[in-house]
Amino acid sequence: MDTATHFAMGFGLAALAHLDPVVASSPELAQAVMLGTVIGQQAPDLDGFTRLFGHAAYVRNHRGVSHSVPAIFLWTFATFGLIQFLQPQDHWGHLIFWILLAVFLHVFVDLFNSYGTKGLSPFNRKWIAFDVIFIFDAFIFGMHMLGFLLWMAGAEPGSLFLMIYLIIAAYYVKRFRDHRRAKELIQSTLPVKGDCKLIPTAAWHNWTFLIQSDTHWHVGELMNGNDPLILDTFVRKPENDLVKLSKTDKKVNSFLSFTSYAHVEVKEQPFGYEVRWFDLRYRAKRVESHYMFVAVVYIDKQMQIRDSYIGWIHRGEEQLAKKLNPEKG
Repeated sequence: MDTATHFAMGFGLAALAHLDPVVASSPELAQAVMLGTVIGQQAPDLDGFTRLFGHAAYVRNHRGVSHSVPAIFLWTFATFGLIQFLQPQDHWGHLIFWILLAVFLHVFVDLFNSYGTKGLSPFNRKWIAFDVIFIFDAFIFGMHMLGFLLWMAGAEPGSLFLMIYLIIAAYYVKRFRDHRRAKELIQSTLPVKGDCKLIPTAAWHNWTFLIQSDTHWHVGELMNGNDPLILDTFVRKPENDLVKLSKTDKKVNSFLSFTSYAHVEVKEQPFGYEVRWFDLRYRAKRVESHYMFVAVVYIDKQMQIRDSYIGWIHRGEEQLAKKLNPEKG
């Protein structure tokens, strides 16, 4: 989920904690629990500090180790230790429980969008993405805002947010059903066959999809339950020497560690060659056949890597040209 929703969930869990009689009867403990749930909901995303070491490091590490099973307990006890230092509490067990729930739910809800996490690491190091919730979901965020307004108006916070989270849980079930129906529609309507990945968008009834066959990638969209439409088709070519060389670049290596939906194109340039990898999950809406998340390598005619880049390209080729220098090396 996005940062704003994680903040909202932190306060929502603090409200839910009033179901705990010990928390409800102690304003000081309730305040400490609120601090713990808000921090706990943000803690796993502290891996953002890896941006200091470049975007490749961030791509390789974001939602990786920081969202693993051991990290859930490390973040919990680090947060607990900080709160005990700032505001010591006697009821340790209650405080630890609500912090643990906040950290766990951060990792858990991140599994439901298309980005996913390595939430079962180190037992399973694969990315897990259920593809049912967009990175920012207006319904989930709106339910939290409604809850906060009712809380401020005098509603009992524990039972209020228990009801809100039951409604949100039912919403998740609905999204799984919507996902299944949309996928069945695509597979029964289109003549192309292969593994189908469905990706949620900000609009509840709109989806993008990828179909991977033995020879092609097909990228399309499903709008408001209408017939699915294929927008782009790419031939899956055998790797040549240029593609193999590009994979030795650490930025491309980070890119490929993050996605299983990468397509590569080689283009001849005056200085040599451009090898561009792009993640087919992130097709721009406003620019035809433009994919925003890329890894690009410049290789000269002597088969030497001159420069490389990994990141998001929102404004097209001019933005990318500013990031790369064929004379570098």
